Amino acid sequence: METIIIAVNVILAVILIILVLLQRSEGGALGLGLSQDNFASTRTVGNFLTKSTAIIATLFIISSISLVVLSRGDIEEKKSVIERLEQEKDSDLPKIPDSQK
Repeated sequence: METIIIAVNVILAVILIILVLLQRSEGGALGLGLSQDNFASTRTVGNFLTKSTAIIATLFIISSISLVVLSRGDIEEKKSVIERLEQEKDSDLPKIPDSQK
């Protein structure tokens, strides 16, 4: 199950990158937008790209969160290196005998 979600997540990431690069650039950055010859169709394409980018981004976020939720079961509680060293150091020390006998 986790492998399928990882594959879907990677595919969504690639699609999201492509959609962002296809959008019209307003600042002259990376946008590979279409020509401005037909204003009405450019606006329609822009709206479609904007909506599809929002949908793909939402699906990407949902799949990323589901990956985290699925992988939380595999996480073991781990101690820090300092806690482990202190525990090992304490176990190596000789024990003080109980003097209240």
